[in-house]
Amino acid sequence: MAPLVIRSALDAIAAVPYLLGFHPSRSLVVIGFEGRDHGTCAIRLDLPATGAAGRVAALLAGNGFARSLLLGYGSEDEVGRSAGAMRAALAAAGVPAAEAIRVAGGRWWSLTCHDDCCPREGTPYDISASVLAAQATYAGHVALADRAELVRSVQPVDGPARASMRQATARAEKRHLARRDDHLGFLRALLTRARAGVSPTDDEAAMLGFVLTDLRLRDEAWIRIDEGAPAADIALWRDILRRVEEPYAPAPASLLAFAAYTAGDGGLANVALQRALDADPAYSMAVILREVINSGIPASRLRLHMTSDQLAAAYDDERKAG
Repeated sequence: MAPLVIRSALDAIAAVPYLLGFHPSRSLVVIGFEGRDHGTCAIRLDLPATGAAGRVAALLAGNGFARSLLLGYGSEDEVGRSAGAMRAALAAAGVPAAEAIRVAGGRWWSLTCHDDCCPREGTPYDISASVLAAQATYAGHVALADRAELVRSVQPVDGPARASMRQATARAEKRHLARRDDHLGFLRALLTRARAGVSPTDDEAAMLGFVLTDLRLRDEAWIRIDEGAPAADIALWRDILRRVEEPYAPAPASLLAFAAYTAGDGGLANVALQRALDADPAYSMAVILREVINSGIPASRLRLHMTSDQLAAAYDDERKAG
């Protein structure tokens, strides 16, 4: 997602579902902005969130953000206590909150207004009227109903589709044992076709899952993610993740997480990483990306800037050194 320009409370409310990938509830969302990389960082915490204030403030300050926004989704008492603790911690860390807002029932209240500047009954809002929401939708970003729906969007297919993939996986494993294929050529051709909108067959999806267990080929897929416009990559890796058998999930889940994070979709990145780590808690790419996200490192600082030739040379040097 292009850097968000938030000019009003409505813009902030409209931005959050697209930053998270879903509409939050009973949450405190902290947005860091005016950073050295000119991006934003959105962190969602379950309410009550008073105990995490210091950690979040230090994270935003450590990544060079100069200001912040708070949006609380829930009751007046619970949001008020959590937002108060967070505002104090942010101010102490040098990342003061430009505004703090409580959102509930289609209305919002400013938590920084202590006179008659805001109506006591709150101000109604309509996200559909926001230019920011329209821009996010046009860019292909989706805001799902809640986090549970987001989690479901990366879960394995079931029923006949799962039975078909199970059979395709058995064929892929048998084919590999029978002869060595040009896996690099297969991967490159499949990625090219996927970017053109051609969905892999079950046999191709199963073979791709098998191919990605080779870290050299996994990294080839990684550097080919279009970090400037990753929508096609997100669609591909979500599809592959849902279709492969569980032992083959870590690689496509991690690739999906990286593509989502570069797009500014931290919510999807997080649930994809959870799929990877559930399948293999020690999977290195997922562990690294989890540390990156937990550290609040902006996606703009994750650019790989590596060509296929450079990747091949790096692996060749590593092989010679070994």
